[in-house]
Formats: sequence, C-alpha cells, structure tokens
Amino acid sequence: MSFKVIGLNVQSGGKNILTNISFTLGAGEVITILGSNGAGKSELVLGIAGVLKIGAGQVVVDGTDITAKSPDIVRAAGVAVVPEGHKVLTQLTVDENLRAAGSLRWHDIEANLHKTYERFPELADRKTQLAGTLSGGQQQMVALGHALMSAPKYLVIDEMSLGLAPLIVKRLFGVVHELQSQGVGIVIIEQFTDLALGVADHAVVLRGGRDKYNGPADILLANPEQLDEAYFGTGHKRTIT
Repeated sequence: MSFKVIGLNVQSGGKNILTNISFTLGAGEVITILGSNGAGKSELVLGIAGVLKIGAGQVVVDGTDITAKSPDIVRAAGVAVVPEGHKVLTQLTVDENLRAAGSLRWHDIEANLHKTYERFPELADRKTQLAGTLSGGQQQMVALGHALMSAPKYLVIDEMSLGLAPLIVKRLFGVVHELQSQGVGIVIIEQFTDLALGVADHAVVLRGGRDKYNGPADILLANPEQLDEAYFGTGHKRTIT
C-alpha cells in the first residue's frame, strides 16, 4: 500500500513547471516538499489533485492510477488535499463546512464529525459560527478538518503554517504526529524547514522545477549546509520561535 509520484511533469500555460518528480509515500510516513517561492511546490499539489495538467508521469494510489483524474476521483481514491491559505467556505458555518466535506462518505459523517470536534474543541464551540469570521488559526483547523472528514489514507498539506502564530503552528504539527501514528501517509509542503524536517522521514527539495535533493530528511536536518546548497537561497525560514 503506497502513494507514488512517478516521473511527474506538471504543466501550466503549456509549459513544464515541474520535471521528472518522483517519491513514494507509505502508510504512516511523512514526506516534506521544500523549496523557495516559485520552486513549484504548490504546482505539485495541484498536479496531484487533478487541477493542473500532467505532461508525463503517473500518480498511483495503492496500485490505482489516478493521474490527471478529477479532484473528486482523487479524493475518493483516499487522497485528501489541504490547499494553501486555509481556504474555507466563508459564508457557511463551521458545521456546514465539515459536513459538506463528508459527502463522499455519507455513512461516516457523524463519526468523522465527532472525531474532528474532539481533535479541535475550539471548532466544537463554534459550530454555528460563519467560517469567514474565524481567526486564521481556526480557519486552518476547519480546512484540515474538512480534509479529514473523508477519512483519507493519504493527506497532502500545502503551507499549513502560512500566516499563523507559532503556537498554532506547533499545535497543528501535533495533529500531524497524531495522524502519522494512526497510519496516515502525509505529504507536507512547508516554509519552516527545520520544523518540517523534524517530522518527516523523507525530503524532496525543489529548485528550478526539478528535485535538487531527494532522500532522508534527517540528513538535511543534520547538515544545514547541504540544505542550503539544495535550497539555493538564504531567504527560507528554518524554524519558528
């Protein structure tokens, strides 16, 4: 059982944004995708999710090819995506946001909703509040809860820490640890490299549309100079305080 990205080329505007990207994610494993702004991290997410065009390569989930399939088919195959920017349905309540996400597994909605409210008690206290009126951290909890409502086997999270206070970021990464321990395979796209490498088994560093490092995360964590060489920039944020 695995989630495989095999020689993937992701296109936008008729041009390759990413070329020959590969990795394999198993149950309970974490892979982090790193790189500076414009390296292609979000494009990789959109390619996996079936939003951007795939020029070559495959995305295979537990032996099933989901390359270039619609987002609904990707999700039904067991892959849930948390997009960048804690996107929520702002004019719906917290409860309505979460219930909308559970439509693919309608018979499990109540059980998964209960788990989400246990995981994020702040949301349980705001069930009837419009999601657009929540704080950024609470909206990210809704976005993550939205993805988890389909009980995914694999989770792809794009810039979970973006614009959030350090304490909220650490709380959300605690949820990542919890999900990992439950056997969920997770891909994390992240700006705080030390934080991401600290939870990851494997790392892929993107630069110029290609992987400049593709190997164990602990090697990069223990060798900052190797990370800098692969990252090719000094503007990245290694950690939070």
